[in-house]
Amino acid sequence: MAETVLGIDIGTSSSKAVMVRPDGEIVASAERAHELSTPRPGWFEQDADAVWLGDVGVLCRELLLEHPSPAAVCVSGMGPCVLASDSKGRPVRPAILYGIDSRATREIEELELRYGAEAIVARGGSRLSTQAVGPKLAWLSRNEPESWARVRRLFMPSSYAVFRLTGEYVLDHHSASQCDPLYELVTGTWAEDWATDLAPELELPRLAWPGEPVGLVNAAGEEATGIPKGTPLMAGTIDAWAEAFSVGVRQPGDLMVMYGSTMFLIQMTDRPVTHAKLWATRGVEPGTNSLAAGMATSGTITNWLRDLVGGTAFDKLIAEARELPPGARGLLMLPYFAGERSPLFDPHARGLIAGLTLSHRRGHLLRATYEGTAFGVRHNLEVLQEAVGDPRRLVAVGGGSQSDVWLQIVSDVTGYAQELPCETIGASYGDALLAAIGVGLVAADADWTQVARVIEPDARTASTYDELFGLFRQLYEQTAEICHALAELQTARP
Repeated sequence: MAETVLGIDIGTSSSKAVMVRPDGEIVASAERAHELSTPRPGWFEQDADAVWLGDVGVLCRELLLEHPSPAAVCVSGMGPCVLASDSKGRPVRPAILYGIDSRATREIEELELRYGAEAIVARGGSRLSTQAVGPKLAWLSRNEPESWARVRRLFMPSSYAVFRLTGEYVLDHHSASQCDPLYELVTGTWAEDWATDLAPELELPRLAWPGEPVGLVNAAGEEATGIPKGTPLMAGTIDAWAEAFSVGVRQPGDLMVMYGSTMFLIQMTDRPVTHAKLWATRGVEPGTNSLAAGMATSGTITNWLRDLVGGTAFDKLIAEARELPPGARGLLMLPYFAGERSPLFDPHARGLIAGLTLSHRRGHLLRATYEGTAFGVRHNLEVLQEAVGDPRRLVAVGGGSQSDVWLQIVSDVTGYAQELPCETIGASYGDALLAAIGVGLVAADADWTQVARVIEPDARTASTYDELFGLFRQLYEQTAEICHALAELQTARP
C-alpha cells in the first residue's frame, strides 16, 4: 500500500479524522461526537484533555487498527480558542471557545480604549470582538485571579495536540493572527509590547506555518494515540482555513462559504487588507493573506429547530421547506441566536422571527431559517466586496452544503454561483494535504480538488429576495435596542 497521511480536525460538536493517499484518495475516516459546555448564557467551553486530546486518541486508534501508520500527521481545530495552562502545559480551567463565547464584552471596550480601536485594526488587522483572544485573557485576569496567577502558556486545539504529542510549544502564523491584539499582521511577529502589557507572565509560543513540520511524536504521544514515536507532526491551524485549503481556495479572489455550526467565509487576498467589519489574517501558506467573515450561528439553529419540533426526521422538514415559495409566506428571521459576529460585531444581538401567524408550520420555520442565514451571508459578502471587490469564485463546503435547498437559497439570495467539490469531508482533508506537502509526499502546489457541480442562482427569485434583504437589514436596526435589553436580562443572573 502507498504511504498515507493522517488529518484530524477538532470541531465544535465533533472531531473527524481521515487517512489519505498522496493522490487524494481517502483510505479511511472516522468521526467522534462530543459535548459543548454552556455554564452560563453566552459562555461556551470544552475540557481540552477529555474532548480535544481524548478525541485525537480515540480517532487515531480506530484508524490505526486496520491501516498502516501514517507518514505524517496534521491537526486543525476550531478557533481562535483560549486554553490557558501553567508552565508545564497543564490547563488551569476549561478552554474558552471562539467567537460564539461572548463573555468578554467589557474587556473589548476597555482594550479598545487602552490601545485605540484604529491602532488595533492597523496593527493586527481586525477590530476586537468576541472572536479575539486578548479580551478573553483580560476576562480571566479580572474574574478568575486564582487561575490567572498560574497562567504561563496559551493553546488552541491544534497547538495543544502538537504539545501533547511532541512536547513542542508552537502556534501557527494563521492562528496567531487571530490572537488580537497580540500579533503584528504585516511583520508576522508577536506584538511584544501589547502582549507584555496584557499578560506579563505569558510565554508566547514560537511561530510556524500550518504545513511546517514542528516536531516528532514522542513516547507520551504514542501512548496517547497509537501513532508511532518519531512520526512528523505539522503545526496545524484553525479549521476553517484548513477546510478552505482542502478545496483549493488558495488564490486571490477565491472565496469559501462554510456551512457548519456557524457560517464562515474566507476570501484570499493578494496583500494584507484591513476592514473594520471583517477579520484580516494570515493565510495557510507562507506569504498568503485572507479576509474572513463569520456568523455566530447557522447550522446550530437548524439543530435547535429540529429539537424544538420533537426530533422529527430532518428529511421531512427539508422536504416541507423545499415546497414553499421564497419568503416562507411572509416569515423573516434574524439568525442572531448567539449574538452576531461580522459584520455587526454585536454580542447582544438576539434571534427574532417576524411575521408569524397561525397558518405557519414547521416547514415555514425551516425555510425562514435557511433564508435568514442566507441574508447574513449576503450582508457579509457585501462588506467583502466593499473591501476587495467581487470574488473570483465561491466554493461551498461543510456539512450544511449537503442540503440542496440551503445551497440554492444562498445562491438565490446572494446572486452568486457556488462550486460544490466532490470531496466535502472538511478540514481534516486539508490537514492531510498539508501533511503530505510538509513531508514532501506531494508538490507544494498539489491540489486534490474536483468540482462535482455548480449551483447557479435562479434569477426569478431576485426581486423577492432583494426586497426581503432590505427588510432584514431594517429589522435588526429597528429592534436592536429591545434585543439588547432582553440580552441584559438573560445575562443578569447565572
